[in-house]
Amino acid sequence: MFRIVYFQPCIPPNTGNAIRIAANTGCELHLIEPLGFSLSDAQVKRAGLDYHEMAMVTVHPDLPTAWEKLKPERVFAFTAHASRFHTDVAYREGDVLLFGPEPTGLPGDVLDDPQVTDRLRIPMLAGRRSMNLANATSVALYEAWRQHGFDGAV
Repeated sequence: MFRIVYFQPCIPPNTGNAIRIAANTGCELHLIEPLGFSLSDAQVKRAGLDYHEMAMVTVHPDLPTAWEKLKPERVFAFTAHASRFHTDVAYREGDVLLFGPEPTGLPGDVLDDPQVTDRLRIPMLAGRRSMNLANATSVALYEAWRQHGFDGAV
């Protein structure tokens, strides 16, 4: 399946929702520290409902450590400043979908990381800055999964 990476997430409910997304799709969720909250935070727990035990969640101290563990072939960094849409890619199993922190998005040094294969964006109307992190994750992940016939879904 696919791997979701949140670089330094800040808003607990978004990560809680990502835990549910991971549990319901069979994806791995990787969180890069520092986190703006504790995973035991009530808001994370509430948003994740009873899916925490069903999700594969790994916390990494930094991005290089995550890359060492993941050994990704392809990493797609999601940014509102990309020229290609998320639908322009033929996704492969094991692809990493990389998202930045809620208030700022991915910083330049992460976007320029040599592990990043491509930068992608989700279309929005002109004059809009960004989507909610968990919603953006769902849009991108479900497109990738759709391309694989929703393998494993019932």
